[in-house]
Amino acid sequence: MSVTAPAGFAAAGVTAGLKKSGGLDLALVQNLGPLTSAATVFTINRCQANPVIWSRQVMADGVVSAIVLNSGGANCYTGRIGFQTTHATAEAVAARLDISAGDVLVCSTGLIGEQLDLDKLRAGVWEASLALQGDVAASPEAGLAAATAIMTTDTTPKQAEHRSPAGWTIGGMAKGAGMLAPGLATMLVVITTDAVLDSARLDTALRQATRLTFDRLDSDGCMSTNDTVSLLASGASGIDADEAEFADALTELCRDLTLQLQADAEGAAHDVAIEVVNALSETEAVTVARAVSRSNLFKAAIYGNDPNWGRVLAAVGTVSEADATFDPYGIDVAINGVHVCTAGEPDEPRELVDLSARAVSVVIDLHAGAETATIWTNDLTHDYVEENSAYSS
Repeated sequence: MSVTAPAGFAAAGVTAGLKKSGGLDLALVQNLGPLTSAATVFTINRCQANPVIWSRQVMADGVVSAIVLNSGGANCYTGRIGFQTTHATAEAVAARLDISAGDVLVCSTGLIGEQLDLDKLRAGVWEASLALQGDVAASPEAGLAAATAIMTTDTTPKQAEHRSPAGWTIGGMAKGAGMLAPGLATMLVVITTDAVLDSARLDTALRQATRLTFDRLDSDGCMSTNDTVSLLASGASGIDADEAEFADALTELCRDLTLQLQADAEGAAHDVAIEVVNALSETEAVTVARAVSRSNLFKAAIYGNDPNWGRVLAAVGTVSEADATFDPYGIDVAINGVHVCTAGEPDEPRELVDLSARAVSVVIDLHAGAETATIWTNDLTHDYVEENSAYSS
């Protein structure tokens, strides 16, 4: 259940002293080969952190030998010094692992606008590199330590694994508990595989997977500056994976991690799946579902166990005619299986809707086509407001 599940990878999670809590805060994942193929998807936020700027340069040739990740600071809007810190961290990893700094991805997460302590980062890299040399570096425990080290407001580490009958394996870890929105989220994700795949095929599979999973997670409509989802292939299984089979497996693994991220969203009391059916296109289905997922009125109602389907329709109505085709008075809405609205009119009594469980299903039928899409979101709670009003302290 970790990045160490596939052959050819080692991982470590250590305490570098970056977190005030004193917990694990630096992770190192090494690709031992024989391949060093890689693909990465970054945030589309124009305000990007120094590690993203650095890692974009690293990905120019599709070769990655290691990834170093830290929590305890985003290293974003930290100027020239911050970029030098990112570069120096990659250099420290390269020196310890005898690889090129240009093949080291750097990821950071935490508060924006605070300089990271380079001495602590270097010491953490030293300790993590020593751990990589140990007998347990490829163990599930090592993978768990790495997944724990990248947590910020997360309450639990997030890991997933898929073993193909063909003999290759995919493993992954993720962090994220807030600012979950399209263009990825406040997430760092590392996915590893021992399948024999080149960087171009990894890139195609990863972009398909993120489009259908991470990009459909919209907890609060806010987009991070540091998002990075990376996929590394060691080729250690010696098996050339079927592209379609690999893409499907990768998508399922990413969906697993996506739902773990949703379940750990800051302060959430309900996990809400908003499914739009019978849309003219998949894009229009996503647009309509996302409009509902970003309605604070709707999300507050769900928190209060109030099946206020009028707020669903009001949110759908904010989508312009240019962005989605539907008759505003021909829409059906079902909440947790109760058809509360049919053709724009009241149907079954809303009192029949049970919102006491954490999982909530909202199905919106546009009667405009044959396409469908789902956006995953959460309710809006007092705990979310409290946590995000005091985050920097």
